[in-house]
Parts: sequence; C-alpha cells; structure tokens
Amino acid sequence: MRQKKEINHYKYGKWYGKPYHFFGDYLYHKYNAKILKLTINANLGCPNRDGTIGSSGCIFCSEGSASPTAAGSLSIHKQMQAAIDGFNRGLYTPKYIAYFQAFTNTYATADVLKKLYDSAIAFGNVVGLMIGTRPDCLPDDILDVIAGYKKNNFELWLEIGMQSMHDRSLQFLQRGHTHAHTVSAINRARERGIPVCVHIILGIPNESWYDMMSTAIEISRLPVQGVKIHHLHVIKGTPLEVLYNKGQVPLLSCKQYVSYTCDFIERLRGDIIIHRLLGDQPKDMLIAPAWGLHKGTVLKAIEDELLRRGTFQGFLCDSY
Repeated sequence: MRQKKEINHYKYGKWYGKPYHFFGDYLYHKYNAKILKLTINANLGCPNRDGTIGSSGCIFCSEGSASPTAAGSLSIHKQMQAAIDGFNRGLYTPKYIAYFQAFTNTYATADVLKKLYDSAIAFGNVVGLMIGTRPDCLPDDILDVIAGYKKNNFELWLEIGMQSMHDRSLQFLQRGHTHAHTVSAINRARERGIPVCVHIILGIPNESWYDMMSTAIEISRLPVQGVKIHHLHVIKGTPLEVLYNKGQVPLLSCKQYVSYTCDFIERLRGDIIIHRLLGDQPKDMLIAPAWGLHKGTVLKAIEDELLRRGTFQGFLCDSY
C-alpha cells in the first residue's frame, strides 16, 4: 500500500515541490504568469440575511468582512481596477481572475447574473471567473449560465459553502441549508462540467476529530475539484462574537489546527486542488484567535509537519 501511494504522489509531480496540491502553483504553471484575483461585490445580498431563509446571516459572517477589498457601491470595472491598484505588481505583468466573492453571487435571475459575469470577464487580462455562493442558491438555469463560461485556457470555478458534512454543525453555524443541498449542487454542477471548490471550516464547536476527518473523506468521495480550508475565527460584529464573549466558543490552538489540517490533507484525493489553508481577516476585524494573523508562519508549519511525517495529500485516501 505504501509503495502504491508513493507512485501516485510522484504521478502528480509532487505538486511543484509541496506535499499538497496548491492552487497558486497550479495557476502559475498552467498560465506561465502570475494570476491575481480581483474581488467583486455585486450587491446581490443573501437569502440568509434578507428574511428568505434567515435575517442574521451565518454565525461567523459580518457585513464588513464579506468582501474586504471591494466596495459594492462602485461599478464592477471600478472595483476590479481598485483591486489592481492595491497590488504591488513589481516588474511582472499579471493576469486576473474575476472573483465574485461577497455574499451569495447566484442570488438573482439567470439573465441578471449573465450580464454581471459578462461584464467582469470583459475586463482586460482576465483569464478566469470564480463565483462564490450557497448550495441552496443554484437552480438548474443558473448552473446552465455558469456552464456557458467553460472554454479552453479559461479558469472557471464555482465556490460552494459546504463548511461541514454534519447537519448539526450547519445548524450551529446558522447556515440555513443541509448537507443534502451541498451534495445536490455538486452533482448537478458535475453534470455540466463545472469545476467546484468547496469551503470547509475546521474547529466548529462539538465537532470531534473524527467528525472533521469524515468531512475530508466525504469531499474525496464527491466530484469536487477544489477545497478551501478555514479555521473557525471570530470576527467583530458577528453572532459568533457574542457567544465567544460568553465563553461558549472554544477555539483551536495553532498547534491543534496545524495537526488537524495535516490529518485532513492526508485524507483528500490527490487531484483535488487546495485553494486555501487558513482563514484570512484584517487585524481590525479579528477578535480571535490571534495566531490567524500570522498566515505565513502557519502555512510553513503545515508544510513542515507533513514533511516531518513523511506524508502528503492523499496518503490516507483510498480513492486516488
């Protein structure tokens, strides 16, 4: 079994020297250029805030944190240009992915969404489109619109907030959907050939190590092409902050998070691309944990731990 795993690891090129399949490396080698994401707030709102499903939103989400770099009052092109102006590009000429990030970016009619997406990809040097949304806001006609952007050498991703495979955790997070919604959305996206990246959270209260690893195994079972891993962190102005201040939300230590993330990675299929390994918030928005501000240190600790173990992405996954 160990020999088979090593052969498969080699087949994936050892992911450009890393023990996991990292999105940034994948993009650079695919396009032979630096690829930057330009975040967009399309002002589409969220059914978990406007009363359709709920009114307070997810327990971890604040109005100010959903899109830290995009001002929803600006046009899409002005937001994209503002994001470019904020980058220190140096001497290289980057390419861009238009990233509809804030709130629920499929929460409109199909014709409205198509106009928004068309506007974003018409911006200069854009080579991709990423759309973040909820699994219960993906009717078939909107999936058909998204599938229309598939073409050679164009980076299309549908990001779905899975968070956990456990419905009790989704209830704690006040997501307003079940895991069955996630499975349905992923399978219907697969039917249309749309690459899916799921978001998950490690450290949800009352989830055991086994619960977290079950989510990794479930992701590897599903037709998923990407994953974003986040630690549970507390942001100002959220319902989670209220619970945290009451002492009702235990948070993972950095050491625990590094260990659990490595365990999670070992159970992910080797072909799944890891887009993110840590949540990211501005210092003035973050309540806890403080170690989340030291992103580079945490990422290095994760890579070092996998190297210390002599393991890698997919090491404990039977399906790759």
